[in-house]
This record gives sequence, structure tokens and C-alpha cells, in this order.
Amino acid sequence: MVFSSFRVCLYPFKRKKGSATPSDDSSADEDPDWTDDATARTSAATTRRTSAAASTKWQEVVWDSVQQQTSAKHYPVWQGTLPDADEIREPVQYFRDFFDAELLETISQQSNLYCAQENPNSALKLDPSELEQFIGTVMYISVVHLPRLRMYWSNDCRIRQVADVISRDRFDEITKFLHFNDNNNMAASNRDKLFKIRPIVDSLLQKFQAIPQDQMLFIGEQIVPFKGRSSLKQYMPKKPHRWGYKIYVLCDTKGLVHSFDIFTGKTAAEHGEPDIGPTGNIVLKLAQAIQRADHHLLYFDYCFSSLDLFAALANKGLPALGTVQQNQLQGCCFSTDSDMKKKGRGTFEEKKVVFDGAEMRAVKWFDSKGVIVASNFPGAHSVSRVKRWDKTLKHNVFVTCPSIISLYHKFLGGIYALNAQIASCRIQVRSKKYYHRFFFHFVDMVVVNSWLLYQRDCDSLDVPKKERKDLLAFRTSVAQALCMQFRGPSRALPTMEVRSDAVGHWPMTDSERQRCKFSKCKGQSVYKCSKCGIHLCLNKHKNCFIEFHK
Repeated sequence: MVFSSFRVCLYPFKRKKGSATPSDDSSADEDPDWTDDATARTSAATTRRTSAAASTKWQEVVWDSVQQQTSAKHYPVWQGTLPDADEIREPVQYFRDFFDAELLETISQQSNLYCAQENPNSALKLDPSELEQFIGTVMYISVVHLPRLRMYWSNDCRIRQVADVISRDRFDEITKFLHFNDNNNMAASNRDKLFKIRPIVDSLLQKFQAIPQDQMLFIGEQIVPFKGRSSLKQYMPKKPHRWGYKIYVLCDTKGLVHSFDIFTGKTAAEHGEPDIGPTGNIVLKLAQAIQRADHHLLYFDYCFSSLDLFAALANKGLPALGTVQQNQLQGCCFSTDSDMKKKGRGTFEEKKVVFDGAEMRAVKWFDSKGVIVASNFPGAHSVSRVKRWDKTLKHNVFVTCPSIISLYHKFLGGIYALNAQIASCRIQVRSKKYYHRFFFHFVDMVVVNSWLLYQRDCDSLDVPKKERKDLLAFRTSVAQALCMQFRGPSRALPTMEVRSDAVGHWPMTDSERQRCKFSKCKGQSVYKCSKCGIHLCLNKHKNCFIEFHK
């Protein structure tokens, strides 16, 4: 193998350093929905990312130009497998894998405790069944958008999936006292900015990390939209929602979440891990959830990339790939975009270096513009050809594409797919309490995770695409099932599929008389369906029971 070596003089350059800028106490119950200039200036400084390379001493690095195609370097073969599904479960069963009985019981207890602490003369009396019903109505609200929350119960715009399940005042009461941790223990955890949502974070992390992982994994960042005053709020001008809470996520290329970390300030190195800067430390922290023995492949973008990070992951036996900027590869110089454009589309250059005992490759490829991809495992060769549209010739042409770029294209998706799926039906119940924003976001995240696991089971059993539920249908099904858990004077009506399946619908008497739920009847009855759980008339004058189940 022939390489041409060259040495480059390094000139240290100044990087913008980010820092957490707490201006308020994050444990405060309320975050007003308004922004002042001081908060804007402070939060803007928070989001300027610090390169991992900036935290280490600059050293002279010698890069070699790879000139021969015998430098092919293949990525490892995946040793793991995804489990085969025995059956396709109901959508609500996937959801309950995450919001299980233990977590619901914790939320119910803490909400009742918080209500007693705020007003000893009143009791919330929230139980897990009613909490499920509350979550179900919130999901319906995210599907059917109305300008004001109270319009769901108004006479003009009434939505029966919400109004028939829970009263307006009860919904407001649960929202007001919804809580997740005991405030009396806050003093002992005054350094934990996520104290109020810590039980939810710990419970979901344990369940996310237990999900079987695919080979290709992705680390990125997402934002929980919020414009009020909060020490946790960040400003990210390149995101669709520029203001909000930042969450770093480890997911696969379809968006299935395996781990996450909420940004609360500068991230210190984990115990036993090298300190390679805030963004590099985030990657190493999330990478602890990866099953390295299975030869998983990890991707991240230029916000996290540095030579220190690639070397640290290589020394841990974790293959990694990511886009980089020219100034993140100290000592490495590629041709400019204008020079590569003269050589034609598909032109690429490959360089290699040994850094901290690990060999790394960097490839710049020019298509419509230049892109640089670095990795600690694959190189540019072998080369394939991809189809591209030529504006001048007005037809498709074939362009040379290095293997590292082809692999990079396979990774695309990940956090972008997750963000798009959450944004399609985001829960937008307004609240001044920051932990409510996180709770509703985690409900959205769990719904997407549940749907992706449902899709994985469908793939395993070769279920045709047209027979699968899309995300919206899946979300509505979960909401309908959760609302049916309510044990009160009113409840959601079952779907037509349940009403007409002719299985288990038996009349039974109830201790109290309630209004008949058949739409054409205004009478009251002591009879109700054992399966649907709703009252229906059944006497010699009218038989709403049969009419309802036709």
C-alpha cells in the first residue's frame, strides 16, 4: 500500500464555549409562559456547543493521503439478532410495557400527596385507572386540535371522546395536582435539577435500555418546545422550535429510543471514562447502553465529532462514524469545494491517521457540495455508483460514491425520524410547570416507541403493510383503550368493532340507574353490558341492548 505523507502546521483557533446558565431555581413549580431579554441572552449563551477537541491540548497530527484502492476496510458483521414475535399485541399493551402499573401507582400517590400538601382540607383521590383515563383524553386532545382547552366540553365544539369520559373540572383538577416526586425530599437532592421528574426518568430509562437493539444506532438531540422562564431552557437556532428543553437521545435509524439524557448544564465525564469535553462526554455516557459485543455501529453528527471521541470509542471497541467539519480534524487539509467541483461530481479524497493508538479515516466527497465523514472503522473503498439528477443535462447520471458515504446514508433517519413522528401529534396541553412539559413529552415518546415495536413485530410476522396501523391510528387506539379504564358515571363508548363482534356481550343489572347510552334513547336503565360496561334499556317497550350491538 502506498501513501503520500505530509505534515501540517497547526494554528489553535478559538471556539465558542457553551455553559449552563441557570437564572432561576429549576425546582420551582411554575415556569410562566413569557420570556424577558435577560433570559434570552442567558439561554442563547447556553447553546453554543463546545467541541471535545477544545478541552484537550492541541498536538501536531500527521495525516496520510490514501492513494490506492487496496485500502478497503470493511465494517464488522453484526453478531446480534432481533427477537421474533409470537403475535401482534393490542396497541395499549405496547404502551403499558412502559407506563406499567408500578409507574402509574407512583404518579397517583405523589399527585394525591401533593394535593394534601397544598390543601389539607381536600383530597384528589386519583387512582391508576383514572390516571390512565386522563392520559387517554390528553392523547385525544393531541389528535383533535381546538384553539382552547375548554372548547372540548363546550356545547358548540364538544368532543365526546373527551367530554363523555371526564368532566372539565375534574380534568383541570388532575392537571393542577399532577406530580411525580415528594417536595419534602427536595432539600436532600438540591443538586438534582430533574428532581421533580426523577421517578419517571429512571423508570423509562430502565425500560428503554432493555429493548433489543438493531445494529445501526444514532445519537442526536431533540428539543421540548418551551418559551417560558426556566434555568433548563436552551436556545437552538437551527431547530424547528428554537426555545425549549434539550434532550440527547440514543436511538436506531427508525427512531426507536434506547436511552436519553436531559441537558441540565455542562456534562462531566462519567466514572471510568476519559474527559473529552461536554459533547464527547454525552456520547460516551449514552454509549454505555450499547451492547458492544454485538458489533453495533454508532453514528453522530458534527455537533459531537472530534478525534478524541473517535479514538475513545475505538479503544472501547465501538465502531463509530460521523460527519465532521474541516476545523475538527486538526492537521487534516482537504481540497476546497471549488477545486473538487472542477474535477466533477463524485470526486473524493481519503486520509488516515493513527491517533491515541486508534486508526481513523476521513473522506471528503463532492456531490452538489462537499461533505466530510470520519470514522474509526470504514474507509472510502470499495466504491459504488449512485444515481443523481443533473440540472444541466436534464437527466439522471451515475456518480461515484465511496463506501463510507454509502454507510453514512444508511444511518440518516434516527433522531430526525423520531422528532418528525412526535411532532405529527404532539401533546400541547399548556402548563406553567416545567415537569408537566417533560411528562407530556415522555408520553409522546412512549407512544412512538410502542408503535415502532409494533412495526417490528409486524415485520417479524410478515404482516402486509395495508393491514398495519399507522402512527395516528395506533395513537387513537391506545387513547380509546385507556379511556375505557375509567370506573365512573360516564365512560367512552366502545368502537363499532367491539360493539358488533358478538362475543361476551351479556346483560347484567347494576345497583344504580343511569342514562341509556344508545344515541336514539333518552331513558334510564339498571341494565348494562358486561363487556362494554355501559347502561342500555332492556324491557318490554324497547330493547336498546340489541340495537346498540347490531
